[in-house]
Amino acid sequence: MDEPRSFWRKYVFSVDHKMIGIQYIVLAILMALVAGGLALMIRAQLAWPNTGMFKPEAYLSYVTMHGTLMVFFVISPAISGLANFLLPLQVGTRDMAYPVLNMLSFWTIVPGALLMIASFFMPGGAASAGWTAYPPLSAVESVNPGSGWGQTLWLLGMALFIVSFTMGGLNFLTTILNMRAKGLSMMRLPLTVWGFLVSTVLGLLAFPPLTAAAIMLLFDRHGNTSFFLTDMVVNDQLMALGNGTPLLFQHMFWFLGHPEVYVIVLPCVCMMFDIIPAFTRRPVFGYRPSVYSLLVVGFLSMIVWGHHMFVTGMNPWVGKYFSVATVIITAPFSVLGVNLLASLWRAKLRPGVPMLWCLAVVSAIGFGGLGGLFLGTMTSDIYFHETYFVVGHFHLMIGTVTLLSIFAAIYYWYPKMFGRMLNEKLGRWHFWLTALPMMSIFILMHMQGLGGMVRRTFDTSVYAYNETNAALTIPITILATALFVGQFLFLFNAIRSVRHGEEAGRNPWQATTLEWETESPAPHGNFGETLPTVHRWAYDYSVEDGDRDYVSQAAEGRA
Repeated sequence: MDEPRSFWRKYVFSVDHKMIGIQYIVLAILMALVAGGLALMIRAQLAWPNTGMFKPEAYLSYVTMHGTLMVFFVISPAISGLANFLLPLQVGTRDMAYPVLNMLSFWTIVPGALLMIASFFMPGGAASAGWTAYPPLSAVESVNPGSGWGQTLWLLGMALFIVSFTMGGLNFLTTILNMRAKGLSMMRLPLTVWGFLVSTVLGLLAFPPLTAAAIMLLFDRHGNTSFFLTDMVVNDQLMALGNGTPLLFQHMFWFLGHPEVYVIVLPCVCMMFDIIPAFTRRPVFGYRPSVYSLLVVGFLSMIVWGHHMFVTGMNPWVGKYFSVATVIITAPFSVLGVNLLASLWRAKLRPGVPMLWCLAVVSAIGFGGLGGLFLGTMTSDIYFHETYFVVGHFHLMIGTVTLLSIFAAIYYWYPKMFGRMLNEKLGRWHFWLTALPMMSIFILMHMQGLGGMVRRTFDTSVYAYNETNAALTIPITILATALFVGQFLFLFNAIRSVRHGEEAGRNPWQATTLEWETESPAPHGNFGETLPTVHRWAYDYSVEDGDRDYVSQAAEGRA
C-alpha cells in the first residue's frame, strides 16, 4: 500500500503524471481566459475604432500578449498536460521516467505565466513589440512605452517557458524510448505517442536558437551590445546603436517559430487518429504511412523558416528555395489529412461529442492548409503578408486545429481523468458555440485579407479603400463574443461533472476492444487504439485508487 500523502504532496507538488497533466490543463484554461479577454478587447477596438476605448500603445500590448499567451501559455501547456496524462498510460509504464523533473517542469512554467501577467502592471504596460518581439521595437526602450520593463518581463517569462519545455521534453523523450512495456515496438506505438515524440524532438532542436536570441536581446537592452541594433533615427533623433542587424533576430526566431507550428499541431492531429476509431469501430487508415509522414514533416519543418521573411529583402533565389521547400512539406502533411478522411470514408459513425470535435478538426485542416499554399509561395505572400489573410491562416492552423483537437481529447479522456462523464447536452452546445464561430471568424479574416485589409493597425478606418473590409469587423466581433461566452459552458460542465457527472464504466464510448497479446502483460493504451494489425488495446476506465490502475499492473510485469 502506498503511504498516505498530504494535500500539498497529492494535489499541488505532486509527482504523479496524471495530477501534473491535470495541473497543466488547469493552467492552460486560466491563461485562456486572460488571452480570450484580450482578444475581445482587440475586436472591440477594431469594430468601433472611434470610441477612444484604448490608446494605440495599449492596443499593441493587447495584440502582443494575446498572441504570446495563446501560443506559449495556453496551447503548449494544454498539449503538455495531455502528454503527461497519456504517455505513461499508452506505453504501459507506471509514471514518467523522471517524476520529480516532471513536477519541476510545471512549477517552472507557472512563474513564467505570472511574469507575463505582471508585465501589465509595469510602468508603460506590457510588451508591445508583437508576439515575435522583433528588434528594434523590442530592443530600444525609448521606441514605445511597452518596450520598457514590460518587454523585459516578457523575455524572462519566455526564458522560463523554454526551460520548462526543455525539462518536460527530455522527460517525454526518455519515457517513450526507454519505458515502453515489453513487446511494444516503435511501430506498435499509438499515433498519439508518435505525435508527442516528433514534436518533442522538434522542440528540443529548435528552442536553443530562440533561447540564445532572447539572451542576446537582453544584452542589447541592458548591456549596450548591438547584436540586433544598428544606427537609426528614433523620435527624430539619430541614435548610434552599433553595427548589428535586426534580421539576425528574425532568422533565429523563425528557426523556432516554424517548427513550433508542428510542435503543437502534430500531436493534436495524431490524437484524432486515436479518437476516431472509437466512433467508427474500425482501424484508422494508413498507420505506417502516417508515421513516415510525421517524420518527413518534422524534418522539413526545420528548413522552411524563411517563408516568414519573404518581404525582408530576401534574395529571390533564396526565396525560391523556401517557396519550393514549403510546397513540398504540404505533401506529407496532406497524407495525414487524407488518412483521417479515409478513416471516415463509408464508416458507420456513432454519435458522440468527441467525434463532433474530430470532424471539425478535419474541416479546419482543409481550410487552413489551402490558405497556407498562398503564403508559402513568394509571389503571393508578398501581397498577403501584411494583411488579415495571414491572421486568418495562422489562427485556423495554430488556433482552430489545436484548440478543437484539445477539446476533442478532453471530452474523450475526461472519464479516465475523473471517472465520470461530461454532460452530453452541454457538450453539444459547447461544440456548436465554439466550432462554428471559430471557423467563421477566420474564414472572414481571409476575405478581409483578400481585400488588402492591413493587420497590426489600431484604426483601419483611416484607409478609404478599406471601407468594405471594415464592415466585416462587427460580425467578426459578435462571433468572437459568442465564442468566448461559449467557453463558460465548458467550464461549468467540467467543474460540475467532477462530482456530479454520470459514472464512467470501463468502456464508456462502447469502442471495440481486443486484447493485445504479447509475452508480457497487456500494455494497455487508449481504447479503440489502432495498430498495424487488427488488434487493439482494451482501455480500462475504472478509477479506483487514482495512483494504481491497470497500467500500474502492466508496468509491474515489465522485464
